[in-house]
Amino acid sequence: WMKISYKKLWILLAEKEMSKQDFREKLQIASGTMTKLNKGLEVSMSVILRICEYFDCNICDICDAVKSE
Repeated sequence: WMKISYKKLWILLAEKEMSKQDFREKLQIASGTMTKLNKGLEVSMSVILRICEYFDCNICDICDAVKSE
C-alpha cells in the first residue's frame, strides 16, 4: 500500500520563506485541497502540475510515494 508524502513541498516552502497561507493564495488552491495536502491525501494532478509550474520544479521535487505501514 502506497501513500503520498508532501514533505518536500513543506521543506520547499520553508526554504522560500513562504507561509502555507501565502502559498494557498498565490496558487489559488481551494481550502479543501489545502486540507488534503496538509493531511497527506491525494490531490488532482492539475494541482500538482500548477505547484510544479509555480516553483519551476518537477513532481519528484514536491512529493514522494511512500510505503504505508
